[in-house]
Amino acid sequence: MNSFKRRILICMRRGKKFFYLLRKIGLKNTILKVIYRGSYPKMNNFKDVEKYFKNKVGLEIGGPSKFFSKNGCMPIYPIVARLDGVNFAPKTTWTGDIDPSKGYLVEGKSLGKQFILDATDLSKLEKETYDFVLSCNVIEHIANPLKAIEQWLSVLKPGGVLVIVAPRKELNFDHNRDIVKFNHLLADYYNNVQEDDLGHLEEVLKLHDLTLDPEAGTFEEFKERCLKNFENRCLHHHVFDLNVLSEIYIHFKLSIISKFEIPTDYVIIGMKTSY
Repeated sequence: MNSFKRRILICMRRGKKFFYLLRKIGLKNTILKVIYRGSYPKMNNFKDVEKYFKNKVGLEIGGPSKFFSKNGCMPIYPIVARLDGVNFAPKTTWTGDIDPSKGYLVEGKSLGKQFILDATDLSKLEKETYDFVLSCNVIEHIANPLKAIEQWLSVLKPGGVLVIVAPRKELNFDHNRDIVKFNHLLADYYNNVQEDDLGHLEEVLKLHDLTLDPEAGTFEEFKERCLKNFENRCLHHHVFDLNVLSEIYIHFKLSIISKFEIPTDYVIIGMKTSY
């Protein structure tokens, strides 16, 4: 195939995808998805919350993320004193191989210690050690989010802040799914749902839009990946919005400092008071 025909084919494929997005998520969301693909707009009032991170010691769950990089929505990485990281396995879909001896690597630079721990069990870490805890696009991958957040708060100092970023379903493959109810999360907590749980598998297989998730492959490949979720943690157990995130923060008696949405994500920042 010559270069001209190849360019025509690429344009046709892109045009087909554009019109598919237009039909599935609407004009506004399609334009936003195109504009913000792989990038984030800056948080308008980051200066107001910078003090919670500048020269402080923090922990990130499931990172690193471009969201907190120099050019991200909340440029936290460049201003911290130290940032440790927690990942569930020594090799993940998002990070590739992880060598804890090299520390928590962010853009090739070690910002702190690297721990291989499940997000729902931080018992090996010292209690009330960190000034802040970060989590970007992680909570949806956790079967028992309240159990996880309880663990995150256990290592957070009183007066420290928890930042959770969760994807907006309108711009991704979850757009057909319903927002989770807080009572459902509470039931999962009291039932001690474990991370090998596949209670949402039927819903995910039925409503996950594979056209917007080409890396998942065919339906059969996607199903196989889902069945092995405990190994890869790619499955989105729940879908969130700012309302349910706020309910979670209220449940844990976190004082909400800021909450906002950008085209791709919801963001909530809260301070640990009495817990």
